[in-house]
Amino acid sequence: MNENKRVMQLAFWGIPLSLGILGLKMLAWYVTGSVALLSDGLESTVNVIAAVIAWMVIGYAAKPADDDHPFGHYKAEYVSAVIEGVLIVVAALLIVQEAVGALASPTLPEAPVLGLAINFAAAVINAIWAFTLIRAGRKYRSPALKADGEHVLSDVITSVGVLVGLLLALATGYAILDPVMAIIVAINILFQGWKVISHSVSGLMDHVVSAEEEATIKAAIAAHAAGALNVHHLRSRQAGRATFIAFDLVVPAAMTVGEAHDICDRLEQAIEAALPGAQCTIHVEPDSETAHGVRVTM
Repeated sequence: MNENKRVMQLAFWGIPLSLGILGLKMLAWYVTGSVALLSDGLESTVNVIAAVIAWMVIGYAAKPADDDHPFGHYKAEYVSAVIEGVLIVVAALLIVQEAVGALASPTLPEAPVLGLAINFAAAVINAIWAFTLIRAGRKYRSPALKADGEHVLSDVITSVGVLVGLLLALATGYAILDPVMAIIVAINILFQGWKVISHSVSGLMDHVVSAEEEATIKAAIAAHAAGALNVHHLRSRQAGRATFIAFDLVVPAAMTVGEAHDICDRLEQAIEAALPGAQCTIHVEPDSETAHGVRVTM
C-alpha cells in the first residue's frame, strides 16, 4: 500500500471514530448532567468537523503536480493543520463558556459511576487513536494527520481532567470542582491549540528541515559526490510530505556535461533514498567560477 493511500485511509476512519466518541461522551453527559462532561462532549463535536476537514485536505494534497501547481499540492496539509489548531482554540472557549455559567450554581452529577465509566472508555479509545495518528503523521510526514492526532490527544487530556474533577467533586462534596476543573483543562487546550497553529504557520513559511534531516542530506552528498570538488549554498524547505532541496555542485571545468549529469543523478538518488519524498535541484558550476565552497566531505 502506498503512503498516500495509507494516509487517506487513516484520515477517513477518523470521521466515524470521532462520531462514535462524540456519541459516548454525550451519553455520559446525559446520564450525569455534569457540565464538565458536557464540555468534553463539545470538544468532540469540534473533533468531528476537524476529522472531515483533515480527510478532504489530505486528499487534495495528494493530487499530483499540474500546470498551475508544478511543485504539487503538499502545502494544503498545513492549511488543514492551521484549521485544526483554530478549532482546538474554539473548543477551549466553548468549554470555558459552559464552565463559567455553571460556577454560579454547581451541582453534583447524577449516576456518576455509569457516566465516568462511559467517559473513561471514550478516553481510552481516543488515546489509542491519537497516538496512532501522531505516529503515522511522523512516519508519512503528514502535517494534517499529525495535527489531527494532536487534536485528538488534546481531547484525551480534557477527558482525563474532567474525570479527575468529577472524582474530586464526588469525594469532597464540593460540586464547584466540576466547572473549575473544566476551566483548568480549557487553559491547557488553548496552549495545545497555539502549538499546532504556530508549527503549521512555520510550515507555510517554507521552514527548513530539521537539524537531523540536514545532517542526513549532507552525509548523502558527501558519500556519493565522487568526481565533484565541493558544494555550497545548500537550501531546504519542508512542504507537507515533500522536502525540496537545492544546492550548487562545483565540478572541474574540464568535466563533460554527461559526467556532471551522472554525478547529479547519483546524488539525487542517494538523497531520496536517505530522505523519502525529497526532491532535489542541483546547479552545476565549473571550479573556474567558484572561489570557495563547502567540501563534499562535509
